[in-house]
Amino acid sequence: MATEAVRWSEADIRDQSGRTVLVTGANSGLGLRTAQVLAEHGAKVLLACRSPERGAAALRDVASRAATKPVLVSLDLADLASVRDAAATVRELTHDSLDVLVNNAGLMGAPKGLTRDGFETQFGTNHLGHAALTWLLMPALRGGNAARVVTVSSLAATGGGIDLADPNFERRRYNPAKAYSQAKLANQVFALELDRRLRAAGEPVLSVAAHPGYSRSELGSTMARSQGSAVVRRVIGTGIRLGELLIAQDVRMGALPQLRAATAPDVSGGDYFGPHGPGGLRGHPVRVRPLRSALDPALGTGLWELSAKLTGVTPDPA
Repeated sequence: MATEAVRWSEADIRDQSGRTVLVTGANSGLGLRTAQVLAEHGAKVLLACRSPERGAAALRDVASRAATKPVLVSLDLADLASVRDAAATVRELTHDSLDVLVNNAGLMGAPKGLTRDGFETQFGTNHLGHAALTWLLMPALRGGNAARVVTVSSLAATGGGIDLADPNFERRRYNPAKAYSQAKLANQVFALELDRRLRAAGEPVLSVAAHPGYSRSELGSTMARSQGSAVVRRVIGTGIRLGELLIAQDVRMGALPQLRAATAPDVSGGDYFGPHGPGGLRGHPVRVRPLRSALDPALGTGLWELSAKLTGVTPDPA
């Protein structure tokens, strides 16, 4: 539920000159729009992308708008070796001074599969990859100026739960929608648990979260292509296209919650931003109430410890 009504827009973004921002999944959709806007406002943007070809195209686009030359960083969140390499690259590029990390990349409704490290694809990519990246980049964030971590969740988190005993659907029957809901709830839980631990440690870094409401992006069409038979794919694809035509907002509006979380001076640790309209589907970004389950410290602790065990990355802050 929205707790404020403010027509915040790109026009409210202050000059970002001198700030360095890493955006995951910056080659398309919300990530690309976020990178474009931050570059237009003076930030040095690091575009973390899996595909070299699509990443290069996004880099050219962002560079055409930027006062400060952007940089492409290779990152495959479904491969922890790639996550480690990307974190090391970012720390070297920034000389351990990173101001904003936007954990934006994600998969939606993927068919049953495993990441390179053996995790369910959506949980492994959307949550575990980002958790590992955040922990590995914490030294650089500490060296940043009023640094913050922005983790992107989804309205789909509402319909999910996190099975800490079976996060990879090894014993449960796999369902793409449930797996996506679990992964996006994990994003929200992780952001709030990171905030609790940063504040307990007296750290200057902020952890905040955002969701884009119902926004037109490539995730829906990608999900449709991954489903069952050709008939099922057509039915799902038609439904998604109709929904996007009648209800969804464009990427410019969909990116505003994470842009506000990344740039607004009045942001506090633990804030959660989303569209102010009915059901949180569309509208200008406001602070919204996190899910009750996401606020549960026990779930936060459980996910934190499980993520450390699965990834083999030492949590930071400890």
